[in-house]
Amino acid sequence: MTDLRLVIFDVDGTLVDSQAHILAAMAQAFAANGLSTPPRAEILQIVGLSLPVAMARLAPDRPDLTAPLVEAYKGAFAALRVADDDAALSPLFPGARDQLTGLAAQDFTLLGVATGKSRRGLTHLFEMHDIAPLFHTVQVADDHPSKPHPAMIAACLLETGVAADHAVILGDTTYDIQMGRAAGIHALGVAWGYHRPEALMAAGACAVLDRFDDLPGALEKVFQRP
Repeated sequence: MTDLRLVIFDVDGTLVDSQAHILAAMAQAFAANGLSTPPRAEILQIVGLSLPVAMARLAPDRPDLTAPLVEAYKGAFAALRVADDDAALSPLFPGARDQLTGLAAQDFTLLGVATGKSRRGLTHLFEMHDIAPLFHTVQVADDHPSKPHPAMIAACLLETGVAADHAVILGDTTYDIQMGRAAGIHALGVAWGYHRPEALMAAGACAVLDRFDDLPGALEKVFQRP
């Protein structure tokens, strides 16, 4: 097992561009609770957090509405998934599929997921894009504390048997980077997601990728393979 390496992916903002889906569901959730929708930038800053934590940050003056906002968001998200073309609402980022299939074909690389999405939401997304078989370990918000708590990463390492220094998290938010660093693994950021590259570097990212095609080279540097 010592030669194996584990590449863990965040989902929203890293693998899939789900901001249209998230923003629409947030607007419906806040309207249903008689609140004005927070600005787009504020919403995108909480992507990756578990929903109760995210709603508490978006409506800090209304703790009584945290749970209703969570339930309204879940309902709106599911309704949008049925009413619209979900592939258009949450498409894979350019190059994501090629990099996932290429890494999964390597006998020394295992793939994992650590996401703030629910298992139900992730299962639907996996089925829609037909990528579930590529991953050896999948961690979701239902089973763990919100990022940046390192529990998701610890579970990935436990399930795969890969040592922390042979693992890396790829994510678009400071929560992903902080989670990885807290768990003692490497962390790579992506420039196409919801947090700025400078913030990712300040949080401890080894590097920030500009394109998915940059991933193989970044992994070689992280793991220092010959």
